[in-house]
Amino acid sequence: MSVAGDFFQFRDGELRRVDATLSESLTVADSFLVRSGRVRALERHFARFQSSIQDEQIQTELPAFFEALKAIIPLEGDWFPRMEYRDQLPEGERLVFRIREAPERTESLTLWTSDEPDPRKQYQIKGPDLSIGQQIRRRANLSGADEAVLLSDSGHIADGALSAIVWWRGDVLCGPDESTNWLPSITRDLVFESANQAGYQTMTERARPSELAGCEVWSLSSLQGIRYATGWGDMELAQPRFASSFAKRLELLAQPVS
Repeated sequence: MSVAGDFFQFRDGELRRVDATLSESLTVADSFLVRSGRVRALERHFARFQSSIQDEQIQTELPAFFEALKAIIPLEGDWFPRMEYRDQLPEGERLVFRIREAPERTESLTLWTSDEPDPRKQYQIKGPDLSIGQQIRRRANLSGADEAVLLSDSGHIADGALSAIVWWRGDVLCGPDESTNWLPSITRDLVFESANQAGYQTMTERARPSELAGCEVWSLSSLQGIRYATGWGDMELAQPRFASSFAKRLELLAQPVS
């Protein structure tokens, strides 16, 4: 397998391996972590992917595409496959499945606030702005941090470059509200649902980075699950009280692929 992973195109009801790496831009994409044949909320990933595609012909192909990809996901080891829809490819070849090994995962990270306005054009759809997020995260890396935090035009927290940002105010789990441009996150939904089921209060709000001083702050993604922030510039953050228990809750949500 190459560093980029193995590519399969869905043609005539089957997934067929593609030898060359595809260069056409992503229209929609959705990734999920598979560990030893188990994955969290796979049907939600299917639903988000499907809801982001407007092509009626593709809509009719998706049920068979989903069944086909489940059949070729490796059931041993850790993987981070990605479903792709590329509308610039010829008709009948626009659905792609990419199987790649899962990158390294960590329990914690450091954050850096992006110093430019949120450059994403289609924040509500996962895929078109992935390369932008990767570029911004690299800027965070060059600044000595693991993830960048994107702000709205008014300076309020919107998202991570490639993750969702949430925080705890005491025993209340919080996240950006609908006034900011955050990408719908399956992991964020699962974490908020788990908090509610455990009896914790949840809320959304507009918050500037400086207003999170003393809070427990998390970065959420399908790959990493929950990572708690140990640093964010010069700001003091709380030691993690909830991260470990909620990470275990997420683990319990994983179900067999097939």
